Amino acid sequence: MSLTEIRHQYREATAGRSADTSGFVFNHTMLRVKDSDKSLAFYNSVLGYELIDVRDFPEAEFTLFFLALLPEGTQVPEDDDERRRWMAGLPGVLELTHNYGTEKEEGAVYHNGNAEPQGFGHICVSVPDLEGACQRFEEQGVTFQKRLSDGRMKTLAFIKDPDDYWIEIISNS
Repeated sequence: MSLTEIRHQYREATAGRSADTSGFVFNHTMLRVKDSDKSLAFYNSVLGYELIDVRDFPEAEFTLFFLALLPEGTQVPEDDDERRRWMAGLPGVLELTHNYGTEKEEGAVYHNGNAEPQGFGHICVSVPDLEGACQRFEEQGVTFQKRLSDGRMKTLAFIKDPDDYWIEIISNS
């Protein structure tokens, strides 16, 4: 069945997208991280994410870090309220949640979703030069789950972050 046929069948079965959802944006996904310093360094230096907001909740013993892949020259609003409204309209924000003290625990703290029982699978970042990006990851010592040369699917790779979450890497050109 073609994509067009599947989309048509799906629309008929669900009555299509409601006009009430026309302004909805997939804003962010959240990952719990063991060591926020290691995770922030990874997402910034390896993948180019920029830290756009931090929300600390000492009474609940956790901190939220919001990151995004921003176009060059994007200005993050300084004012808290303005920044939060701005962030709410951004697609693809990554929220890293650090629970105080987890960085001191031995071994893995969080389930990455890919070991049994499976659940969450991965996030995905698209890059303009897939081979170049993978070479750069190799040079940085990034852990690969799947290299471009592995398996049958030669057009994607998977790397792992410090908490063992998988990140699919695909081409956007």
